[in-house]
Amino acid sequence: MNTAAIGERLAKRLTRDKADTLLLLAGALLVIAPHFAHLPVWTSATAIVTLLWRAAITWRGTRMPPVSLLLPVALMAMGGVYLSFGTILGRDPGVAMLALLLAFKLLEMHARRDLYVVCFLSFFLMLTNFFYSQSILTALGMVVTIIVLLTAQITFQYTGTVPPLKARLRTAAKLFFIASPLAAVLFIAFPRIQGPLWGLPGDARGGRTGISETMSPGSMSSLAQSGAVAFRVRFEDAVPPQQLLYWRGIVLSQYDGRTWTRIGRTVFTRGERAPKLTMQLRGQPVRHQVTMEPSGRRYLFTLELGAPDFYIPGHRVISTDELESQTIRPIEDRIRYDATAYPDYRVQAALELEEQNKWLQLPRGANPRALALGGALRDAANGDGARVAQAVLQMFREKGFTYTLEPPLLERNAVDGFLFDTRQGFCEHFAGAFVVLMRAAGIPARVVTGYQGGEMNPVDGFLTVRQSDAHAWGEIWLPNRGWVRVDPTAAVSPERIRSSLSRALPDTAPFGLQGLLDLQNDRDSWLSRLRYNIHALNNAWNQWVLDYNAERQRNFLQELSATLSSWRTVAALLSLAALAWLFRLLRARVRRDPVEAAYQSLRLQLQKLGMQLPPDAGPHTLAQRLDGVELPEEKKQAMKALLELYGALKYRAMDEDERTRSAKRLAELLTLAR
Repeated sequence: MNTAAIGERLAKRLTRDKADTLLLLAGALLVIAPHFAHLPVWTSATAIVTLLWRAAITWRGTRMPPVSLLLPVALMAMGGVYLSFGTILGRDPGVAMLALLLAFKLLEMHARRDLYVVCFLSFFLMLTNFFYSQSILTALGMVVTIIVLLTAQITFQYTGTVPPLKARLRTAAKLFFIASPLAAVLFIAFPRIQGPLWGLPGDARGGRTGISETMSPGSMSSLAQSGAVAFRVRFEDAVPPQQLLYWRGIVLSQYDGRTWTRIGRTVFTRGERAPKLTMQLRGQPVRHQVTMEPSGRRYLFTLELGAPDFYIPGHRVISTDELESQTIRPIEDRIRYDATAYPDYRVQAALELEEQNKWLQLPRGANPRALALGGALRDAANGDGARVAQAVLQMFREKGFTYTLEPPLLERNAVDGFLFDTRQGFCEHFAGAFVVLMRAAGIPARVVTGYQGGEMNPVDGFLTVRQSDAHAWGEIWLPNRGWVRVDPTAAVSPERIRSSLSRALPDTAPFGLQGLLDLQNDRDSWLSRLRYNIHALNNAWNQWVLDYNAERQRNFLQELSATLSSWRTVAALLSLAALAWLFRLLRARVRRDPVEAAYQSLRLQLQKLGMQLPPDAGPHTLAQRLDGVELPEEKKQAMKALLELYGALKYRAMDEDERTRSAKRLAELLTLAR
């Protein structure tokens, strides 16, 4: 038995009230189900049990539970929400309460107005899905939910014969798409709301960065790889080579023997520059636009070395004397900013001895073997900082150091343990140890953290930088050259810098999941092409829908106003509108009503047979006159049946299925009548 037959049998067993209620329950389930992933388990279970209870009542036709039972249950559920979240305010407790209220309301429907209350509450709860996900898949899921809820709402409007469910779904879909242009106009033209929707507290944003203000090499034995997107970049100019894609973020200059932290520093408004911070930017600039995901922090990332002149609508940008860029308040929304970088630069070519001291500090008594090694390297290089750096990099390359994301834990004097015992680590280990050795050699040095590399999507040309691209490198100061970037990780694992993190790690298994991951890393594989297309689609959704902020709206409307001010544009739009109207008129004439077309065809045939057909003669009159016409009996009967069926189609109420069958029969009769 096919699905249609099952549905037909089911429909015959259900009264209209039962069918309408089950349809409303299906809509409510579509609204609540997406919240199961982030609501407490007991909340989801309560909602499911309540919906099943209501479905059983509907199916069996039993009585609804009394208010004396529902009220205590609802109060207990509200108390459970408070115990689970510690409050009834905020995003998560508010959504939990709405989901429970919707489920309980379904058990307390006694009048038609209650049906509409459930519908409107469902629409309201459905909007809260966008607090958790604004992806294109979520939007498509919400379209399906809207159509089901509209179908339920339309169903309640019928007082007589109710069309089949398929026809009602089609009507709801038509209503949705008819309203879509108006929704698009409102989306484009309605003033954008700055800040979190309805002033929700901070839990309305979920994204967080993998970059920290501290760094403690040796305190973790395993580094998790996160595929979450940190930001996307679109280059206006030629894309620099992969090994030059260093995205500068936080600078760590203070070391207590275990942990690297930031130091207090003077802050400058973006566009200004510290009085003693000299900067020479040379060569071809690299213009790029960064679309940064919400991080909950204030730090910005630009290609090194960025010129201090970029601007972010709605944010005040500041910089520090260590070339960090940040905003005044945490970044809770996706932001976009333009930046210009100069790969060839010179910063602070002259640095007084007093200023150098803060980048030479090392804790007393910590890492004695590393301090001794630094001093030995300085003596061997006669104090030449560049030669000392090369000696350290050569040591990393030739003395058995290994790049791994699962290094051994290190005790006190972690740098000594790393340099002389384990020799296994990732970028934090190498950058931290390198800077300690350089300071021990009397060379100002600091750790810079940010991201390195990224993945270029050939479909849309955007570079995607993920949290797994987080990186740390060193920066040393050399006389007349200023601050110079040195990446010790590149000495040990050049593949990490030239290609990607996944290629820098050793292979673990040739088959199974690893084989699938390898297939994904192959840029020419079908899986990679599929992944690139999906990412490009999501990025387009982010760029053109989610990132349509007040600034972009203002620019778009200004451009639109400038375009419409031209008489040529107005004339072209009017011409297009006229053509569209003519096309619609012609199409309506071509696609005549098939019932009317069959009737007119028969009248024309009767005229050719010599019958006089007054304009006011209806199908019944024509059928009576057929008795006086000489025609084969089967043809005459077919004509009479056609005229009778035409009258029924024109003047009798029929449902959609009966009308479709009758129209088909009308065409068959017309063929027999010829």
